[in-house]
Amino acid sequence: MTLEELETFLCIARVGGFTEASRRLNRSQPAISRRVHELERSLGAALFERSGRRVALTEAGLALLPYAEAVLASVRDAERAVRDASAGGNARTLSLVIVGTLADSHIVDALRTFESRFPQVEVELRTATSREVSALVRGGEATMGLRYFPDPDPRLESIPLGAERLLVVLPASHPVTAARLPDLRAFEGERWLSFPPERGRSDSYGHLLERLLAASGLTEPSITRIDSLTAQRRLVEAGFGLALMPTSSVREELRLGSLRAIEVESLDAGLPVVAVLRRRGYRGTLAGSFLDVLKDHTPELLTW
Repeated sequence: MTLEELETFLCIARVGGFTEASRRLNRSQPAISRRVHELERSLGAALFERSGRRVALTEAGLALLPYAEAVLASVRDAERAVRDASAGGNARTLSLVIVGTLADSHIVDALRTFESRFPQVEVELRTATSREVSALVRGGEATMGLRYFPDPDPRLESIPLGAERLLVVLPASHPVTAARLPDLRAFEGERWLSFPPERGRSDSYGHLLERLLAASGLTEPSITRIDSLTAQRRLVEAGFGLALMPTSSVREELRLGSLRAIEVESLDAGLPVVAVLRRRGYRGTLAGSFLDVLKDHTPELLTW
């Protein structure tokens, strides 16, 4: 097996399809299929079950996954370590991946401050979902990730950064006009939008709304599962339902007036934000420096 084959395997496993993997890797789909075929031939086992354009890992694919991540992470660590050593021990690049909604939070201010404090450093920044953030850090494609909720994977270290406040978000035309309510009972019978609960994760975003509604006495609520925060925002704007969202994700819509947010006094809810790093992975000096900047410049989010 080759590194290119393992990289292709991991990308397909992460995005769930050959077409999207070919786009992410900037390779033709025949080239992607050829790499997978060669990898499966060398291992003597099918790695993916194909269903239309979507694929899922077989038992053999699941067995390979952590080893493929470890191999590629070690190679990327080696490359970073050599580059830093060649620069006299002064790291020149920080590879960072963050959940997209955090790009509209105080973390952006921290990034600006970090770049002004370390002008010689290039920040390689990308956005992803929380699950993808962890996968990119595990595979060594990013040194550090910022995501919602700690990751229980023992290969990762989750460093708490505080919690982002959640608000009840509703369309501008909703009949409830109060800016503040004592509880959620005013929304009895409403449809809610939420993420699908993550299997085996009782603390996931998808479970959070269920618990909060139950605690408020709303029995058998109608919940529609939407796996995209952007789609949830658009559907709320269209009057399709209500949602519980982090402040940063709706700041622009609130400014424009297409959405309204209501503070609920009994709703003590927040999305925990964490930094994730790979245990025993190469970090250089910049990861710690960036965490220090986060601590100093995002007081509204962080509780250290």
